[in-house]
Amino acid sequence: MIQAIPKPFTFEEFVAWYPENGRYELIDGIVVEMQPTGPHEDVTEFVSTALTLEANRLKLPYKFPRRALVKAPSWNTGYLPDVLVINKEALASEPLWQREATITQGASIRLVVEVVSTNWETDYARKLEDYEDMNITEYWVVDHMALGGKKYIGFPKRPTISVYQFVDGEYQVQRFRGSDRIISSTFKELQLTAQQVFAAGG
Repeated sequence: MIQAIPKPFTFEEFVAWYPENGRYELIDGIVVEMQPTGPHEDVTEFVSTALTLEANRLKLPYKFPRRALVKAPSWNTGYLPDVLVINKEALASEPLWQREATITQGASIRLVVEVVSTNWETDYARKLEDYEDMNITEYWVVDHMALGGKKYIGFPKRPTISVYQFVDGEYQVQRFRGSDRIISSTFKELQLTAQQVFAAGG
């Protein structure tokens, strides 16, 4: 579930206001409180752990911040991704990282993962567009409850992981279901199936 706070914020006001507890995003100046379900958190934790273990195994220079914001190119918009994979070496070029744990440049981000909940339209449309505009290399939409529209996950609707790769200036998508092994340009040796991810949500 999501809950809006009915007061327009600039991105700077949003960052200054952001409380220690809770999860919030800013969309067109409107603060939205994210209220995830238990299965959503279980899937998020599973994916984050699997990718962290893979990065550690291969000694990749990645960080997995849990509360870092991504400042989107849309007007007064900032996202709090479910899983964010950052290139450590790029953080020196991030003007807001030291003070506000905020990423402003798509080149700093190796992968974003959003686990779908009731606001699935935002993950499949709004965030997709903004992440593409930022030239973020890879974006996963993990739809473990098959909530997305038929145009995104097909019909009959089944749990689906959509992996968007940034190629020649735009995203190209591959969809993974059941026993499909997830193909990732960021984690090329990843041995993880869609069903393993979905099972984490019960």
